[in-house]
Amino acid sequence: MPDCLKSAVNKSDRYEPEINETYQDFARHFNTAILPARALHPKDKSLAENFVKIAYQRIYAPLRNQVFYSPEELNEALWEQLDKLNNRSFQGRENSRSKLFEEVEKNQLKPLPVEHYEFKEFTKRKVQYNHHVYLKADKHYYSVPFQLTGKKVLVSYSARKVEIFYDNKRVAFHIRQRRPYAYSTKDEHRPKNHQHVTKWNPERFMSWARRLSPKVEKVIEKVLDSREHPEQAYKSCMGTLNLNKKHDDNQLIKACTRALEADCVSYKFIKNTLDNKTFNLTREQQINQIEIPFHENIRGKEFYN
Repeated sequence: MPDCLKSAVNKSDRYEPEINETYQDFARHFNTAILPARALHPKDKSLAENFVKIAYQRIYAPLRNQVFYSPEELNEALWEQLDKLNNRSFQGRENSRSKLFEEVEKNQLKPLPVEHYEFKEFTKRKVQYNHHVYLKADKHYYSVPFQLTGKKVLVSYSARKVEIFYDNKRVAFHIRQRRPYAYSTKDEHRPKNHQHVTKWNPERFMSWARRLSPKVEKVIEKVLDSREHPEQAYKSCMGTLNLNKKHDDNQLIKACTRALEADCVSYKFIKNTLDNKTFNLTREQQINQIEIPFHENIRGKEFYN
Protein backbone atom coordinates (compact mmCIF):
# COMPACT_ATOMS: atom_id res chain seq x y z
CA MET A 1 0.00 0.00 0.00
CA PRO A 2 2.16 2.86 -1.27
CA ASP A 3 1.57 6.58 -1.39
CA CYS A 4 0.57 8.10 -4.72
CA LEU A 5 4.14 8.96 -5.64
CA LYS A 6 4.71 9.45 -9.38
CA SER A 7 7.08 6.49 -9.71
CA ALA A 8 4.32 4.18 -8.44
CA VAL A 9 1.04 5.79 -9.54
CA ASN A 10 0.72 7.50 -12.92
CA LYS A 11 -2.64 9.02 -12.10
CA SER A 12 -4.27 8.98 -8.69
CA ASP A 13 -7.97 8.26 -8.37
CA ARG A 14 -10.17 7.52 -5.38
CA TYR A 15 -11.54 4.34 -6.97
CA GLU A 16 -9.27 3.25 -9.86
CA PRO A 17 -5.75 4.70 -9.64
CA GLU A 18 -3.54 4.11 -12.67
CA ILE A 19 -0.48 2.12 -11.56
CA ASN A 20 2.91 2.65 -13.20
CA GLU A 21 3.34 -0.19 -15.72
CA THR A 22 6.81 -1.20 -14.52
CA TYR A 23 5.69 -1.19 -10.88
CA GLN A 24 2.62 -3.24 -11.78
CA ASP A 25 4.78 -5.73 -13.66
CA PHE A 26 7.09 -5.99 -10.63
CA ALA A 27 4.08 -6.80 -8.39
CA ARG A 28 2.77 -9.32 -10.93
CA HIS A 29 6.14 -11.10 -10.93
CA PHE A 30 5.97 -11.57 -7.13
CA ASN A 31 2.24 -12.39 -7.22
CA THR A 32 1.25 -9.52 -4.98
CA ALA A 33 -1.24 -6.66 -5.14
CA ILE A 34 -0.77 -2.88 -5.11
CA LEU A 35 -3.45 -0.85 -3.32
CA PRO A 36 -2.37 2.82 -3.28
CA ALA A 37 -3.53 4.98 -0.42
CA ARG A 38 -5.91 7.79 -1.18
CA ALA A 39 -4.30 11.17 -1.68
CA LEU A 40 -3.95 13.06 1.62
CA HIS A 41 -5.15 10.03 3.62
CA PRO A 42 -2.08 8.76 5.55
CA LYS A 43 -4.35 6.68 7.80
CA ASP A 44 -4.94 4.35 4.84
CA LYS A 45 -1.47 2.99 5.58
CA SER A 46 -1.39 3.66 9.31
CA LEU A 47 0.82 0.62 10.07
CA ALA A 48 3.59 1.97 7.87
CA GLU A 49 3.21 5.51 9.21
CA ASN A 50 3.24 4.27 12.78
CA PHE A 51 6.37 2.20 12.25
CA VAL A 52 8.27 5.32 11.19
CA LYS A 53 7.59 6.75 14.65
CA ILE A 54 8.53 3.45 16.33
CA ALA A 55 11.77 3.24 14.31
CA TYR A 56 12.83 6.68 15.49
CA GLN A 57 11.94 5.94 19.13
CA ARG A 58 13.26 2.37 19.46
CA ILE A 59 16.05 2.11 16.86
CA TYR A 60 17.52 5.55 16.09
CA ALA A 61 17.13 7.14 19.54
CA PRO A 62 19.29 4.55 21.40
CA LEU A 63 22.09 5.16 18.89
CA ARG A 64 21.92 8.95 18.81
CA ASN A 65 25.04 9.50 20.93
CA GLN A 66 27.22 6.85 19.33
CA VAL A 67 29.83 7.56 16.64
CA PHE A 68 30.21 5.16 13.71
CA TYR A 69 33.19 5.02 11.37
CA SER A 70 31.81 2.87 8.56
CA PRO A 71 28.42 1.92 7.03
CA GLU A 72 29.04 -1.69 8.08
CA GLU A 73 29.47 -0.68 11.71
CA LEU A 74 26.28 1.41 11.60
CA ASN A 75 24.28 -1.38 9.94
CA GLU A 76 25.39 -3.88 12.55
CA ALA A 77 24.15 -1.58 15.32
CA LEU A 78 20.85 -1.01 13.51
CA TRP A 79 20.27 -4.76 13.12
CA GLU A 80 20.96 -5.23 16.82
CA GLN A 81 18.34 -2.62 17.78
CA LEU A 82 15.86 -4.07 15.27
CA ASP A 83 16.22 -7.54 16.79
CA LYS A 84 15.57 -6.07 20.26
CA LEU A 85 12.44 -4.35 18.95
CA ASN A 86 11.11 -7.49 17.26
CA ASN A 87 11.69 -9.66 20.34
CA ARG A 88 10.13 -7.13 22.72
CA SER A 89 6.61 -8.08 23.91
CA PHE A 90 3.70 -5.85 22.96
CA GLN A 91 2.35 -3.69 25.75
CA GLY A 92 -0.13 -5.73 27.81
CA ARG A 93 0.41 -8.87 25.68
CA GLU A 94 2.77 -11.82 25.73
CA ASN A 95 3.35 -11.92 21.96
CA SER A 96 6.22 -10.12 20.29
CA ARG A 97 6.63 -9.23 16.61
CA SER A 98 8.99 -12.16 16.07
CA LYS A 99 6.65 -14.64 17.79
CA LEU A 100 3.66 -13.34 15.84
CA PHE A 101 5.57 -13.76 12.59
CA GLU A 102 6.59 -17.34 13.42
CA GLU A 103 3.10 -18.42 14.51
CA VAL A 104 0.88 -16.62 12.01
CA GLU A 105 2.58 -14.94 9.08
CA LYS A 106 5.44 -17.28 8.19
CA ASN A 107 3.17 -20.15 7.09
CA GLN A 108 1.25 -17.80 4.80
CA LEU A 109 4.30 -16.73 2.83
CA LYS A 110 4.77 -18.06 -0.70
CA PRO A 111 8.13 -19.12 -2.16
CA LEU A 112 9.97 -16.52 -4.24
CA PRO A 113 9.79 -16.88 -8.04
CA VAL A 114 12.40 -19.14 -9.58
CA GLU A 115 13.68 -16.35 -11.86
CA HIS A 116 14.92 -12.98 -10.70
CA TYR A 117 12.83 -10.00 -11.72
CA GLU A 118 14.09 -8.23 -14.83
CA PHE A 119 13.48 -4.52 -15.18
CA LYS A 120 11.18 -3.92 -18.15
CA GLU A 121 10.18 -0.98 -20.26
CA PHE A 122 6.88 -0.58 -22.05
CA THR A 123 5.83 1.11 -25.26
CA LYS A 124 2.71 1.04 -27.40
CA ARG A 125 3.27 0.37 -31.09
CA LYS A 126 1.13 -0.17 -34.16
CA VAL A 127 1.57 -3.45 -36.05
CA GLN A 128 2.83 -2.58 -39.53
CA TYR A 129 1.51 -3.95 -42.82
CA ASN A 130 4.25 -6.60 -42.79
CA HIS A 131 2.93 -7.91 -39.40
CA HIS A 132 5.98 -6.64 -37.50
CA VAL A 133 6.37 -4.03 -34.78
CA TYR A 134 9.29 -1.62 -34.78
CA LEU A 135 11.17 -1.32 -31.48
CA LYS A 136 12.82 2.07 -31.71
CA ALA A 137 15.22 1.38 -28.82
CA ASP A 138 17.05 -1.22 -30.96
CA LYS A 139 15.83 -0.14 -34.43
CA HIS A 140 14.76 -3.76 -34.79
CA TYR A 141 11.58 -5.46 -36.06
CA TYR A 142 9.69 -8.23 -34.24
CA SER A 143 6.92 -10.32 -35.75
CA VAL A 144 3.42 -10.77 -34.36
CA PRO A 145 0.53 -12.90 -35.70
CA PHE A 146 -0.49 -11.42 -39.07
CA GLN A 147 -4.13 -11.16 -37.91
CA LEU A 148 -3.09 -8.18 -35.74
CA THR A 149 -1.87 -6.04 -38.65
CA GLY A 150 -2.92 -2.44 -38.05
CA LYS A 151 -3.72 -3.02 -34.35
CA LYS A 152 -2.15 -1.19 -31.40
CA VAL A 153 -0.14 -3.55 -29.16
CA LEU A 154 1.83 -3.20 -25.94
CA VAL A 155 5.52 -4.06 -26.24
CA SER A 156 7.34 -5.05 -23.05
CA TYR A 157 11.10 -5.46 -23.29
CA SER A 158 13.88 -6.26 -20.84
CA ALA A 159 17.61 -6.79 -21.33
CA ARG A 160 17.01 -10.34 -22.64
CA LYS A 161 13.53 -10.65 -24.07
CA VAL A 162 10.70 -8.89 -25.89
CA GLU A 163 7.05 -9.68 -25.17
CA ILE A 164 4.10 -8.31 -27.14
CA PHE A 165 0.59 -8.10 -25.70
CA TYR A 166 -2.80 -7.48 -27.26
CA ASP A 167 -6.00 -7.21 -25.24
CA ASN A 168 -4.04 -8.18 -22.09
CA LYS A 169 -2.85 -11.45 -23.67
CA ARG A 170 0.70 -12.23 -24.74
CA VAL A 171 0.68 -12.83 -28.49
CA ALA A 172 4.43 -12.96 -29.24
CA PHE A 173 7.71 -13.65 -27.50
CA HIS A 174 11.21 -12.99 -28.86
CA ILE A 175 14.77 -13.03 -27.61
CA ARG A 176 15.86 -9.40 -27.77
CA GLN A 177 18.12 -8.55 -30.70
CA ARG A 178 20.13 -5.38 -31.20
CA ARG A 179 20.93 -5.56 -34.92
CA PRO A 180 19.65 -2.30 -36.42
CA TYR A 181 17.06 -2.63 -39.21
CA ALA A 182 16.99 -6.44 -39.03
CA TYR A 183 13.93 -8.67 -38.59
CA SER A 184 13.10 -11.31 -35.99
CA THR A 185 10.36 -13.35 -37.63
CA LYS A 186 8.62 -16.53 -36.56
CA ASP A 187 7.07 -18.73 -39.23
CA GLU A 188 3.85 -19.22 -37.28
CA HIS A 189 3.25 -15.46 -37.43
CA ARG A 190 3.23 -15.38 -41.24
CA PRO A 191 0.14 -16.01 -43.35
CA LYS A 192 0.19 -19.19 -45.42
CA ASN A 193 2.17 -19.06 -48.65
CA HIS A 194 3.77 -15.79 -47.56
CA GLN A 195 7.25 -16.14 -48.99
CA HIS A 196 8.79 -12.87 -47.98
CA VAL A 197 7.87 -10.02 -45.68
CA THR A 198 8.58 -7.31 -48.22
CA LYS A 199 11.09 -6.54 -50.95
CA TRP A 200 11.99 -3.25 -49.31
CA ASN A 201 13.32 -3.28 -45.78
CA PRO A 202 15.98 -1.33 -43.85
CA GLU A 203 18.40 -4.27 -43.77
CA ARG A 204 18.41 -4.44 -47.56
CA PHE A 205 19.17 -0.73 -47.94
CA MET A 206 21.93 -0.88 -45.30
CA SER A 207 23.52 -3.90 -46.99
CA TRP A 208 23.36 -2.21 -50.39
CA ALA A 209 24.96 0.97 -49.02
CA ARG A 210 27.61 -1.01 -47.12
CA ARG A 211 28.85 -2.51 -50.39
CA LEU A 212 29.45 0.98 -51.78
CA SER A 213 31.17 2.70 -48.85
CA PRO A 214 30.93 3.31 -45.08
CA LYS A 215 30.08 6.95 -45.90
CA VAL A 216 27.09 5.89 -48.01
CA GLU A 217 26.03 3.48 -45.28
CA LYS A 218 26.16 6.31 -42.71
CA VAL A 219 23.98 8.48 -44.95
CA ILE A 220 21.36 5.73 -45.34
CA GLU A 221 21.39 5.11 -41.59
CA LYS A 222 20.79 8.81 -40.89
CA VAL A 223 17.97 8.94 -43.46
CA LEU A 224 16.26 5.94 -41.82
CA ASP A 225 16.70 7.48 -38.36
CA SER A 226 15.25 10.79 -39.47
CA ARG A 227 11.75 9.33 -39.83
CA GLU A 228 9.38 8.16 -37.12
CA HIS A 229 8.86 4.97 -39.13
CA PRO A 230 11.68 3.75 -41.44
CA GLU A 231 9.14 2.92 -44.17
CA GLN A 232 8.71 6.66 -44.69
CA ALA A 233 12.37 6.86 -45.76
CA TYR A 234 12.39 3.95 -48.24
CA LYS A 235 11.90 6.10 -51.35
CA SER A 236 14.59 8.54 -50.26
CA CYS A 237 16.99 5.63 -49.66
CA MET A 238 16.15 4.08 -53.02
CA GLY A 239 16.65 7.40 -54.82
CA THR A 240 20.00 8.03 -53.11
CA LEU A 241 21.37 4.57 -53.89
CA ASN A 242 20.14 4.69 -57.47
CA LEU A 243 22.22 7.82 -58.11
CA ASN A 244 25.18 5.57 -58.82
CA LYS A 245 23.46 4.54 -62.08
CA LYS A 246 23.99 8.06 -63.45
CA HIS A 247 27.17 8.91 -61.53
CA ASP A 248 30.13 6.70 -60.70
CA ASP A 249 30.61 5.29 -57.21
CA ASN A 250 33.47 7.65 -56.29
CA GLN A 251 31.34 10.71 -57.04
CA LEU A 252 28.45 9.32 -54.98
CA ILE A 253 30.82 8.65 -52.07
CA LYS A 254 32.19 12.20 -52.25
CA ALA A 255 28.68 13.64 -52.38
CA CYS A 256 27.66 11.58 -49.34
CA THR A 257 30.78 12.77 -47.50
CA ARG A 258 29.81 16.36 -48.33
CA ALA A 259 26.27 15.74 -47.04
CA LEU A 260 27.60 14.36 -43.75
CA GLU A 261 29.99 17.31 -43.31
CA ALA A 262 27.18 19.78 -43.97
CA ASP A 263 24.77 17.81 -41.77
CA CYS A 264 22.27 17.92 -44.62
CA VAL A 265 21.56 14.27 -45.29
CA SER A 266 18.82 14.12 -47.91
CA TYR A 267 18.28 12.80 -51.42
CA LYS A 268 17.83 16.31 -52.89
CA PHE A 269 21.07 17.65 -51.39
CA ILE A 270 23.11 14.70 -52.65
CA LYS A 271 21.49 14.85 -56.12
CA ASN A 272 22.16 18.60 -56.43
CA THR A 273 25.76 18.07 -55.29
CA LEU A 274 26.27 15.48 -58.02
CA ASP A 275 24.45 17.45 -60.72
CA ASN A 276 26.38 20.66 -59.97
CA LYS A 277 29.71 18.84 -59.50
CA THR A 278 30.29 20.65 -56.19
CA PHE A 279 31.48 17.61 -54.26
CA ASN A 280 35.15 18.56 -54.87
CA LEU A 281 34.79 22.20 -53.84
CA THR A 282 35.79 23.52 -50.44
CA ARG A 283 33.29 25.54 -48.46
CA GLU A 284 35.06 28.82 -49.40
CA GLN A 285 34.95 27.91 -53.08
CA GLN A 286 31.24 27.18 -52.80
CA ILE A 287 30.64 30.60 -51.21
CA ASN A 288 32.71 32.36 -53.88
CA GLN A 289 30.63 30.71 -56.59
CA ILE A 290 27.54 32.52 -55.35
CA GLU A 291 27.02 35.64 -57.50
CA ILE A 292 25.23 38.47 -55.74
CA PRO A 293 23.21 40.66 -58.15
CA PHE A 294 23.97 44.42 -58.27
CA HIS A 295 21.66 46.62 -56.22
CA GLU A 296 22.17 50.04 -54.70
CA ASN A 297 21.24 48.77 -51.25
CA ILE A 298 23.79 45.93 -51.37
CA ARG A 299 27.17 47.16 -50.08
CA GLY A 300 30.34 45.11 -50.13
CA LYS A 301 33.19 45.06 -47.65
CA GLU A 302 34.81 48.05 -49.35
CA PHE A 303 32.03 50.29 -48.01
CA TYR A 304 33.25 49.70 -44.43
CA ASN A 305 36.97 50.31 -45.06
